Amino acid sequence: MAYLIAAAVCYIPANLMPVITTVTLEGRKSDTIMQGVVLLWSRTGWPLSLIVLIASILIPSAKIISLFYLVITVRCGSVKSPGHRVKLYRMVEFIGRWSMVDVFVDTFTVALIQLQPLMSVEPAPGLLFFAAVVVLTMLAVESFDPRLIWDPVNLKEVQNV
Repeated sequence: MAYLIAAAVCYIPANLMPVITTVTLEGRKSDTIMQGVVLLWSRTGWPLSLIVLIASILIPSAKIISLFYLVITVRCGSVKSPGHRVKLYRMVEFIGRWSMVDVFVDTFTVALIQLQPLMSVEPAPGLLFFAAVVVLTMLAVESFDPRLIWDPVNLKEVQNV
């Protein structure tokens, strides 16, 4: 639960603070994740914009919400649909492995676009918070024991016998 709360707290500045700063002859311009989605949206760039939206905003928030749901249902001792909750856990676990792709893309962009003095790209503080969200949700998934989903079901069966 601690990893999950920390991830939820870091999610806010990860989306409100700039993740990349572009330095050109015109000056410095910092962009948040959502500003990047809007900038990429065009007649030809919409697929990339959609990928960034899904990978950087929707998936991390879905992971956090799903993990909160799993933790709360385990703590409450829910016996409803344990099979579906295990599938949800497995899906979150699988998606979590691909969450670092966004961080790697931003890092590669920073490393590749260094055309001093004409243009350069620098990481901004939001990228650190986004990386923290990714790592903390991965740790939350790994520290969650999916067998706990079945404990109330097994206890109910034992009591009925």
